[in-house]
Amino acid sequence: MNTTSMTTTIAPWKQKLPMWITVSRIFVVPLVLLCMVPNTFGWNVGAAILFILASITDYYDGYFARKYNAVSNMGKFMDPVADKILVSSILVMMAYYQKIDPWMVVVLLSRDNFISGIRAVAAADGVVIAAKSAGKWKTALQMGAIPGTMIGEIPGYLPYLDKIAYGILWISVLLSISSGVEYYLAYMKSRKAKA
Repeated sequence: MNTTSMTTTIAPWKQKLPMWITVSRIFVVPLVLLCMVPNTFGWNVGAAILFILASITDYYDGYFARKYNAVSNMGKFMDPVADKILVSSILVMMAYYQKIDPWMVVVLLSRDNFISGIRAVAAADGVVIAAKSAGKWKTALQMGAIPGTMIGEIPGYLPYLDKIAYGILWISVLLSISSGVEYYLAYMKSRKAKA
């Protein structure tokens, strides 16, 4: 019996599922921002819940891409882009409502653009730079602190939630600077080794 005939094919919708999940993070951004506009406790909780759900999809797009063998260059490109659109849009809105320091947004966005530039140059040079632990911690802290900053105080339960979250966000800013330096040094080291 021909073994190739026994090979199972993956349904087209399963191949597209990871990209749909990734793009959903972009589509949820306007909803989160609209929930933030009234700037009331109830709406901010709603915005935080939407943000958390969108953040969870960051795991599942990669999971299903590996499970259904649907890893693609477009997916690799869109995944960090969707993350940046989600996080940066919300950070800008929180700065507008004076929930966070504008300098925090400037540093984080500058770092992300710097890393994107380094990755583009590295790709052109055929240099692969592994993800750094500081960058992973930065992302994890942001995903945890942003909802708390969005919600603010929870009277009677967590009266200092916004202040705690604000402090954690500043830690993520310091880690973002550290990871930016790490990426640059790793690129220079890999370039010299290749030369």
